[in-house]
Amino acid sequence: MFDERGLIPVVVQQLDTREVLMVAYMNRQAIDLTLSTGSATYWSRSRSEIWVKGATSGNMQKVISLAADCDRDTLLLTVDQTGAACHTGDRTCFDRDITHAEVSA
Repeated sequence: MFDERGLIPVVVQQLDTREVLMVAYMNRQAIDLTLSTGSATYWSRSRSEIWVKGATSGNMQKVISLAADCDRDTLLLTVDQTGAACHTGDRTCFDRDITHAEVSA
């Protein structure tokens, strides 16, 4: 389930619109905290620490469900997002279309 660093990628999806909001990582502690508190909790690879989404910004993610994919190497977290999900302040991290030229570069 976890990679060699003890992490698993998590795709985060908005409950009502099914919009993909972001991708993050969890370790076992983040999963346990997410399930016990009902607030999305992740592992920050850059800061090497646990973080609760929205703890400083107020843009919380209320957990609706957590599921594993068929290979058990990716999680799907369904949430009710308050405010922006992306650190840029955008609603989703996936709002930039990529052109063919960008893929070929």
